[in-house]
Amino acid sequence: MRNLRFLLPLALAAAFGCDSSTPAAVTPPPAGADSLAVEVVVTGLSRPLRLVSPPGDPRLFVVEQGGRIRVFDRDGSDRGVFLDLSAATSAGGERGLLGLAFAPDYAASGRFYVNVTDQAGDSRVLRFNVSVTDPDRADPGSGRQLLLVDQPYANHNGGHLEFGPDGMLYIGFGDGGAANDPQNRAQDGGTLLGKMLRLDVSGPTGYAIPPDNPFVGLPARDEIWATGLRNPWCFSFDRLTGDLYIADVGQATLEEVDIQPASSAGGENYGWRLMEGTDCFNPPAACNDGSLTLPVYEYD
Repeated sequence: MRNLRFLLPLALAAAFGCDSSTPAAVTPPPAGADSLAVEVVVTGLSRPLRLVSPPGDPRLFVVEQGGRIRVFDRDGSDRGVFLDLSAATSAGGERGLLGLAFAPDYAASGRFYVNVTDQAGDSRVLRFNVSVTDPDRADPGSGRQLLLVDQPYANHNGGHLEFGPDGMLYIGFGDGGAANDPQNRAQDGGTLLGKMLRLDVSGPTGYAIPPDNPFVGLPARDEIWATGLRNPWCFSFDRLTGDLYIADVGQATLEEVDIQPASSAGGENYGWRLMEGTDCFNPPAACNDGSLTLPVYEYD
């Protein structure tokens, strides 16, 4: 069992959204401390889902589910709307503007990436550039599509995306929705649903498949990094070790936290829908042939 200090922030992220803000020094609480201090920095937000900062940039970028990205100073001063995709976003329930990631070289390239549910209810991963004249505004005309993923139902879009220590873009997609993953998409290597993806977006357009992705040359989609996820709503790379922590939403009984060590070559199968947490789900018994990667932590 990993130290609860590392699991608590991820559990909170699963409930309230991921924080991918600029790394800051973490000071452990003093011995005997039994409470957390909370400071309100920003108010007046509309369904905020993510809090992100570009590498080395002190500003706070807040993703609102309805389609806006707003930018603030660290003291909460409002710097305005960075990008407004409201007109192109289907928002509500588990749909909306769901993810934001700034390129590792954002200071030079001005590139950033979003994951949004479009008006047809499908997921689009788009690349944008910051305005050349105003660092607090994106160029709305610079948008280019990287991925379009059909969503069969209205829930389990996933939506988080983040750059790993290796410079690759990782994207989490849910199983496509409805209860119980009725088409078993999380175990189907022919679809990107129920998966963690890993893409090389360093080129001038589109994306490339990293040659060391685990399913390159195999029947499964080359973009896939890990399988067997129900709805990986949040994930985060440990800033010290590079380990990947994934918060995966359960069906009705168990939520789970999965860890992929930085040394992994990818290809883990986290079990859904064969398992929910450490319990067999479908089938109800004899569900694990030994190839599944079980969660390090689960809770009801």
